[in-house]
Amino acid sequence: MSCHDTRTIRAAGESRVPNTTPEAAAPPVHEARSLTGGAKTACIMLDGKAYTLRITRAGKLILTK
Repeated sequence: MSCHDTRTIRAAGESRVPNTTPEAAAPPVHEARSLTGGAKTACIMLDGKAYTLRITRAGKLILTK
């Protein structure tokens, strides 16, 4: 499965059943518009540092520090 498989997209906070086989494990998938709460930007924290996730008019994602 790839990150482009839209069948696995879930809303923020929605859980999924854990998969116990390592070869079938997939990275978590998050819908960008739910991360931004419907706005164009969201603040994402990593190790105490803030990053800005922005959705462009063309529907692309930009992540900046």
